[in-house]
Amino acid sequence: MSDAPTPTDPQIYVDADACTVKAEVMRVGERHGLVMHFVANQWMRLDDSALVKRMIVPEGPDTADDWIADAITARGICITNDIPLTSRCLEKGARVLGQSSKPFDADSIGMALAMRDLNRHLHETLEIRGNNPPVDRKDRSAFLGALENMVQAARRAG
Repeated sequence: MSDAPTPTDPQIYVDADACTVKAEVMRVGERHGLVMHFVANQWMRLDDSALVKRMIVPEGPDTADDWIADAITARGICITNDIPLTSRCLEKGARVLGQSSKPFDADSIGMALAMRDLNRHLHETLEIRGNNPPVDRKDRSAFLGALENMVQAARRAG
């Protein structure tokens, strides 16, 4: 593990309720000595570490998203699949990585929001049911690499 975190180090914010890559986030965060905020509306099992901060928010729509959006700064990295939360974090200058290893930026968020709205419409009108495939070893490896690259870029941006 790296030295103790400094106020200028990036911090990681995880939309943790449905997050399938918590272990990978902790692996990268520990390696770099970064504070990691896992935000959910119920208790979650995580490794004990001084770098891991559990934030349990009240039940309700978007309470975890609101907490992350309020707390994150331009030095932050958000891990989420939630497109509106992604947009809010990008507006604050933060970096965002989807659990599928897809980084989001100002150029890609517009299309992501449009696709989200289209998919919602199709689900509502055609009763299409989404089905997220399980996360396998290859997916986890890709996520680790993407998060590692994002952390290094955030540190270089200082």
